[in-house]
Amino acid sequence: MLSLTLIAVLLACGVVAGFLAGLLGVGGGLVIVPVVVGVLDAAGLGGNYVQHLAVGTSLAVMVFTSVASVRAHHKKGAVNWAIVRGMAPAMMVGTFVGSLLAGWIPSNGLRWFFVIYAYVIGAQMFFGAAPAASRELPGIAGQSAAGGVIGMVSSWVGIGGGSMSVPFMGWCNVRMHTAIATSAALGWPIAVSGALGYVAAGWQTPGLPWGAFGFIYLPAMLTLMLMTVLCAPLGARAAHALPVAKLKKGFALLMVVMASEMLLGLLRQG
Repeated sequence: MLSLTLIAVLLACGVVAGFLAGLLGVGGGLVIVPVVVGVLDAAGLGGNYVQHLAVGTSLAVMVFTSVASVRAHHKKGAVNWAIVRGMAPAMMVGTFVGSLLAGWIPSNGLRWFFVIYAYVIGAQMFFGAAPAASRELPGIAGQSAAGGVIGMVSSWVGIGGGSMSVPFMGWCNVRMHTAIATSAALGWPIAVSGALGYVAAGWQTPGLPWGAFGFIYLPAMLTLMLMTVLCAPLGARAAHALPVAKLKKGFALLMVVMASEMLLGLLRQG
């Protein structure tokens, strides 16, 4: 069971993750996964499946967070639903298949993938190294291919795909606020298919803690969900008023710190 201190940590994480998810279109899972890993390790739960539980829990939380976030963006007319229809089906397939494959990947393998991904995204966001807007949005085939790749990677990191879909849309001359809002909408199909995949992948896995539903740790999911649902709309509204470019640099530094902490844990094990 989780102590009151660990529950407080999860509540604070939910505030930050929800606000960032609404504000930047990215960040929810990149904050949630390392925090849930730390909480499970501190509680002595999860054993060899800590990373699987953290990623599955993150995706399950985003099922609810993305709805709260996208409603706020939709009210401002910022979501491009044509892009959602073009990318979402392949995203769902890629995420579900990736989630099933994750059941065969050792926990440390998923941790290494998360660390490398967090460093890459942190550097990209800090230096603004997104591809220049140099082409138009591709047709259904191109959108499906991009969606499938984004979904697969998202399933191994526990994110809604915004750190990939926002730069992709920016490359295709989609306005930044529209890209952020549309990314929030795309996060929902990724979260649903990913959560279902992690439930299936961990369904009969022995040694999971009480409260685990497949590779989703329900006590952490419910605690995080409470705060992310409340805070995601606040972030979405703030996205239209705050200097997003500057805030991304701060978030990038946070990613580097959290990835470095996870990296140190991996090196100690080795």
